[in-house]
Amino acid sequence: MLLEQTLELLAPRGAENLMFDLTLGEGGHAHAFLSRFPDLSLVGVDADGDIQAIAARRLSRFSGRVEFYRGRAQDFLASYPAGKKRPNVILADLGISVRHYEKSGRGFSFSGDEPLDMRIDPSSGIPAWRLLKTMSEREIADTLYMNADEKYSRRIARAIVRERQLGTVATNSALTEIIKRAVPASYRHGRLHPATRTFLALRIAVNGELAALPDLLEAGLRILEPCGRLGIISFHSKEDRIVKNFFKTKNMSCTCPPRMPSCRCGGRTVRILAGKGVVPDGEEIERNPPSRSARLRVIEKIKDA
Repeated sequence: MLLEQTLELLAPRGAENLMFDLTLGEGGHAHAFLSRFPDLSLVGVDADGDIQAIAARRLSRFSGRVEFYRGRAQDFLASYPAGKKRPNVILADLGISVRHYEKSGRGFSFSGDEPLDMRIDPSSGIPAWRLLKTMSEREIADTLYMNADEKYSRRIARAIVRERQLGTVATNSALTEIIKRAVPASYRHGRLHPATRTFLALRIAVNGELAALPDLLEAGLRILEPCGRLGIISFHSKEDRIVKNFFKTKNMSCTCPPRMPSCRCGGRTVRILAGKGVVPDGEEIERNPPSRSARLRVIEKIKDA
């Protein structure tokens, strides 16, 4: 997603640069950066061991320049030693790999018939089917609305609760059918598949994606070297709003309370690059339709806070 734009805006300057790819996936961005910038070293972070193994094979020719960390990005950043070399480049692509949809067998997609799991790391956390079994109707409706703006969240939640009285909603195909029956015919045949927002909202809830994002941004900026750059690729409005507001706040000349007699926050710590964010052009969207919702935002760190 947005590969050339990302390479251009996050291009390392100088020698012996270090990059953190906080959402390594299958290693597409990492491979492009390591190929284009021969003085660059990289740490690839991913919570999914299976997909990280794929990335490791893909990046094997860069042996000596790549390290891997298996776990959540926020945990990696929190545990990074204070005296260790700091990164000049940090990238987080907040989308999930196509492989998760097509080959993981964990019910990320609303096609096929798979266990309704949706965990990025299948060794920890609560799978989606169990979440739907334990949440109240109101909690389900709020999750669908707050995480993905699902306008028929109450109808869908009511239908899920009614169906689970007959047995656990255990597969992606079962959930998809429940959603189809719950929403109006016009919604079933609209531009988006009627299950799109529900599946997105559940995935976010299962993996704590929105809750973790502020900590990831704060820790990433803190660790980043001054003059380094931090780039975030988001895929829906909730994520993008968090990123945009975080960048905007860090770019303010003063964030002290209004009654403070003089500035004590030290002023802005970042410079925003490509103010409105970078979106894919028509050619990329035609070649890769899921990219249509991607937006890249980048900041350059001015100084430590």
